[in-house]
Amino acid sequence: MNGPFAGTRVLLVDVENDPTGHAALRKRALERLGCVVVTCDPKQKQGLIARWRGGSAQDRLGRAVLQHQAQLVLVVQGGELTAGMISSLKRDADAVWAAWFIGETRSLPLMEALSAAYDVLFVPGTDLVAQLRGPSRPPTIHLPPGCDPSVHRPMRARDQFRSNVVFVGAATPRREQLLGELTGVGLAIWGTGWRRTPLKDYCRGEMLDFDDYVRAYAGASVAVNVHREGSSNGGTATGCNQRLFELAAIGVPQVVDNRADLPLAFDTGRELLTFDTGSDLRQLVQELLNDPTTAERLAQAGRRRALAEHTYMHRLGAILGATKR
Repeated sequence: MNGPFAGTRVLLVDVENDPTGHAALRKRALERLGCVVVTCDPKQKQGLIARWRGGSAQDRLGRAVLQHQAQLVLVVQGGELTAGMISSLKRDADAVWAAWFIGETRSLPLMEALSAAYDVLFVPGTDLVAQLRGPSRPPTIHLPPGCDPSVHRPMRARDQFRSNVVFVGAATPRREQLLGELTGVGLAIWGTGWRRTPLKDYCRGEMLDFDDYVRAYAGASVAVNVHREGSSNGGTATGCNQRLFELAAIGVPQVVDNRADLPLAFDTGRELLTFDTGSDLRQLVQELLNDPTTAERLAQAGRRRALAEHTYMHRLGAILGATKR
């Protein structure tokens, strides 16, 4: 494969048994960009003999860097690594070390503690770019999550995966309050914690595997996206979650709570709709249910934008471009 990244040796430090499937999608995107990729899972559980033979996570990671002769070590999330561990490993090999913090609730103190050890940081919110800027810190670049249109795609859904309005995600007080406005419009919820809330009768199940997650949203007439409490854990209050880009690629009309960074990714009103209050959410959902033509136009516009700008190929290409020597 030709191109500016062909043959680039990347060590991807990611959680390989990620239940959302995104770790595998990130690896595949790097390979499609021409990279030679080896993965290392810092969370990998080992038995006593394996630990004795393989050593600590730092030992395994160090061997992988040297054996692969990595030019880029890309650490996704990175909560299992310490600044001291990274600094020690960097002395043993000539590689660029980059961290990509994806989740909206990743801890700002964690990012601050690790930042000086990396050569470049990628963060999900513009607010974090400002907060992590400093003379002793590496460049910090805003890079939202992404999607894979070969997986996040329209599909025909039936039976329990066909609903008027769908939300998939863990219960939080804020989500409970907002989704409570939709109990009269055919709401279906999947996710942990909902059976302990007043919305338990609308919960169709808890954990969904990767394929069923896509089926659940693909079967919705309207998809609802509600972020967690945002800035409560020192995370991003402006950045957008993974679900935003997944739903756009799946090709369903999306109604999402307003975030400051949303206009950087999508055209509000043409590619998705945003709300600020529960009454706004209820009104927008009802309007889309009553106007399938507008709903379909919204869905198709959102999908076109996702495929044009927000895939993992785009995201990993941006990382490779920013870290290329």
